[in-house]
Amino acid sequence: RGSEIAIVDTGTPGNTEKFADVITSAGLGWGDVNHVILTHHHGDHVGGLNEILGAATAATVYAGEADIAQIQAAQPIQAIFDGDDIFGMKIIGTPGHTLGHVSVYDPVGSLLVAGDALVNGENGVEGSPARFTADMAMATESVKKLAGLSYETAVFGHGDPIESGASEAVAALAASLG
Repeated sequence: RGSEIAIVDTGTPGNTEKFADVITSAGLGWGDVNHVILTHHHGDHVGGLNEILGAATAATVYAGEADIAQIQAAQPIQAIFDGDDIFGMKIIGTPGHTLGHVSVYDPVGSLLVAGDALVNGENGVEGSPARFTADMAMATESVKKLAGLSYETAVFGHGDPIESGASEAVAALAASLG
């Protein structure tokens, strides 16, 4: 937004150049990255954190409180909670995949960054697969929580984004879960 950037998840190590390309294509630089929000502690979402922090030296890092101890970070991580506001985006507590999992909701941009609370696979939008989920009951409740929001676009930790009608797809999934 404007001349300020928030990165949600850093991916695996070695992705810094991809982030740099996106940042510079927006006419901005690493000094404009003020926020790094981590959806959860798994390496495919936080593995590149310290590389990103080497470039975005002014950034504050945020993660769900229950996941912070499992993230190797070059600087302290600020705990975030359901309902917090960062950079105009709402933090949605979506535990289940991990106990500290969060999703990021931008009501102005009509965007949900689901992390791994949802995946968009061969069968469409699904909840986090059981084999990768710490607590399935919590994960199911998190899907239902995300279904209660309104957004056109959703992006996922795994699978293609949905660029139109995303909240309807998530609502259909939630309805199928009972």
